[in-house]
Amino acid sequence: MLHDQRFGAVDRREQFSVRSFDRVRSDVAIPLPGGGALDGVLALPAGTSERGWPGVIVLHEVFGPQPEILEVADRFAERGYAALAPDLFSAGVRLACLTRAMLEGSRGRPGATTTAIEASRAWLSALPEIDGERLAIIGFCMGGGFALTYAASSPPGLRAAAINYGQVPADAEQLRGACPVVASYGGRDRVLGAQGERLRKHLTQLGIEHDVKTYPAAGHSFMTAGHHPIGRLMYLPMRLGHEPRAAEDAWARVFAFFEAHIERSERSGRAPE
Repeated sequence: MLHDQRFGAVDRREQFSVRSFDRVRSDVAIPLPGGGALDGVLALPAGTSERGWPGVIVLHEVFGPQPEILEVADRFAERGYAALAPDLFSAGVRLACLTRAMLEGSRGRPGATTTAIEASRAWLSALPEIDGERLAIIGFCMGGGFALTYAASSPPGLRAAAINYGQVPADAEQLRGACPVVASYGGRDRVLGAQGERLRKHLTQLGIEHDVKTYPAAGHSFMTAGHHPIGRLMYLPMRLGHEPRAAEDAWARVFAFFEAHIERSERSGRAPE
């Protein structure tokens, strides 16, 4: 095994079986339809792609775009994706934006945060170096819930969604129209851990392709190595913390799922069936 400080143990076979790119990270401003802009970070593979890079939108946790979330964007760029990590709390007073996002997520109805995510997709897909027909979204915690409901709105070009310990609507019909979904939850998370089974049942009922897995030894936020001592105390029942073995498996599933639904079409010239 190799060890990556950000993501835990990494299988050596995987390390040599994937393409590896240098990456370039830059700060960007994402225009909003009503005026103003979101701050964001764009991580691009170095060099060019004849067809255009596939794109990934990376949605952060309730803690905001912390270093571990930006490292997620880097990791996708190193695999040949253009990864955009918008700061969903940057279009106003941060506390007000956080409160608004939490209310929107709990109500399950589109609002300012969903508008910001759509603006991020539109901005990313319009870049000349991006293939806007090959997009994915990944979200964590709060961002996972938003990624799921956003995917259900059938955004143009969105082919796959990775939902990580995010809230799931009670009504399966709210997810009708979603693209294929890969999802991971922690069994020790007493708040959201059971949401994985709800999501699996919803997607099965709707006939949506999915890969949903709950890891018994993991809690919340297990896929990234964030340092949130206050969050650990505030969200004690969620058992926050990186769990290397579960994270290794979850990341392998995400990359395999994205390859099947996004990268494969680059080789075949068509969407996977």
